[in-house]
Amino acid sequence: MLTDFYMMAQNPDDDLGIGVKLETRPKTKRPPLYKVLILNDDYTPMEFVVHVLERFFGMTHAQAFELMLTVHKKGIAVVGVFSYEIAETKVALVMDFAQRHQHPLQCTMEKE
Repeated sequence: MLTDFYMMAQNPDDDLGIGVKLETRPKTKRPPLYKVLILNDDYTPMEFVVHVLERFFGMTHAQAFELMLTVHKKGIAVVGVFSYEIAETKVALVMDFAQRHQHPLQCTMEKE
């Protein structure tokens, strides 16, 4: 919302004031971002994880394969950074997809 301020400078020869309009805009904060994480487990097939990364995170096969290996070796990996609503939706979609395919794959989110 814009706030208008007027400064009036009086002219001694005139009854009319000269108005100068100053506009100030409030600083808007960027919304916080959230990391979406995939966690390793001993049961979900690697091919399924690659498929999830391609399908829900738009990765190429090569990108998905590399990230799957990171998850496999390190136990966890960030698969993307999103606004709260998008991160929440992606986590829900991945968890639902894994459950429907009877895999214990875990996907979570945390504030960046």
